[in-house]
Amino acid sequence: MASIFRPSVSVDLRPKVTCTNHHSTIERFDFRKNKNLRKDRLNGSLKANQAQGSAEGIRVVQEKEVCNQTDYGVVGVHHVGLLCKNLERSLEFYQNILGLEINEARPHDKLPYRGAWLWVGSEMIHLMELPNPDPLTGRPEHGGRDRHACIAIRDVSNLKEILDKAGIEYTMSRSGRPAIFTRDPDANALEFTQV
Repeated sequence: MASIFRPSVSVDLRPKVTCTNHHSTIERFDFRKNKNLRKDRLNGSLKANQAQGSAEGIRVVQEKEVCNQTDYGVVGVHHVGLLCKNLERSLEFYQNILGLEINEARPHDKLPYRGAWLWVGSEMIHLMELPNPDPLTGRPEHGGRDRHACIAIRDVSNLKEILDKAGIEYTMSRSGRPAIFTRDPDANALEFTQV
């Protein structure tokens, strides 16, 4: 089954930023949102010279330089852990409805509970069959008003058809942007936003 979550070509859409201080160099801070707040949080100076262009519809941002004394090497989100009551039921949803593939290299059998690691692009979802402290009822209908993981996808309309065919409830983004919110069998909220 083809997956809408495993693009054949990996493209990094994040702006490239170099942080230099006496400790290390790091890339990939995004200062496009709330520049003043981010400036205040830095312990140094900010030089943000953006030059925009495009390469096959991809926004290109030139390198920015940041000095941050609290740099400890953040490079991205590795995985998101989600609790599930029944691993097989969750795998039915994540593999057969969403088309995610299991990462066989992860240590399924080395942990003291059942689980599975699923590829989401170059990151993963870690399903863990453990007791869930969260209530399954009384949660907001719209997943955007609850704790949620957001997955970037290429085509919201395609996912909408998949969820409709499977009879899975969802809500569209309240802001009007192309995004769908749904829940897995254990009421974990998921957002799928079109990039």
